Amino acid sequence: MAQTAAVRALKLLTINTHKGFTTFNRRFILPELRNAVRQVGADIVCLQEVMGAHQVHALRISGWPQTSHYEYLADTVWRSYVYGRNAVYPEGHHGNAVLSRYPIRQFKNIDVSINGHEQRGLLWCQIPLPETDKCLHVVCVHLGLQEKHRQRQLHQLAHLINHLPQRDPVVVAGDFNDWRGRANHVLRDACGLDEVFTRARGRPARTFPAAFPLLRLDRIYIKNASASTPSVIPLRRWRHLSDHAPLAVEILL
Repeated sequence: MAQTAAVRALKLLTINTHKGFTTFNRRFILPELRNAVRQVGADIVCLQEVMGAHQVHALRISGWPQTSHYEYLADTVWRSYVYGRNAVYPEGHHGNAVLSRYPIRQFKNIDVSINGHEQRGLLWCQIPLPETDKCLHVVCVHLGLQEKHRQRQLHQLAHLINHLPQRDPVVVAGDFNDWRGRANHVLRDACGLDEVFTRARGRPARTFPAAFPLLRLDRIYIKNASASTPSVIPLRRWRHLSDHAPLAVEILL
């Protein structure tokens, strides 16, 4: 039997899918989004605001998939995937998801919602690295809109990271809604996470709104790993597919 080759590097993409609709929900574009995500060639994809189910849309919208949106996006490319349900309403639910070319051993969705406000979560998953005794830990994040809520959620994230095995590589990616730029300092001091665009260029990337990015809301953080060529995906292909610009980076293990 052939041995599995060791993984030395992998490409990660993070994108807020906006539940499969264009800005202001004018048009359902999930099939186009799936094609665009495939073209990036990522090994791991972190999705925020991905639809798990919606009974009304399934009946009314042409082309609505018979599976959950994260299963539809994964298709045959990312054979391992996990979902964390965050927002629940009478018609259905949405949350975060991680798609992976490598088997996911275990996962947990951590509710970081503040009572009476937005429903938010941290989706953690563990991916064993072939030919090593280590695992890659991936955390897909979607934090709240209010600063005081984000501060609590950032410390909950730091608590999670500090309880992972000390030598294992960690990647945290997603929509932090950190328009005031406070997350980098908190996460670096509290749990040793470094933001890849800040390390390469001095500050996080502009990602919102995608049509004319002004705010630096989306992030990719790493620990016990290196990063190469962090990039904002060219917006000429993505401008109508999400209200957030997608971010990609090569993680060196």
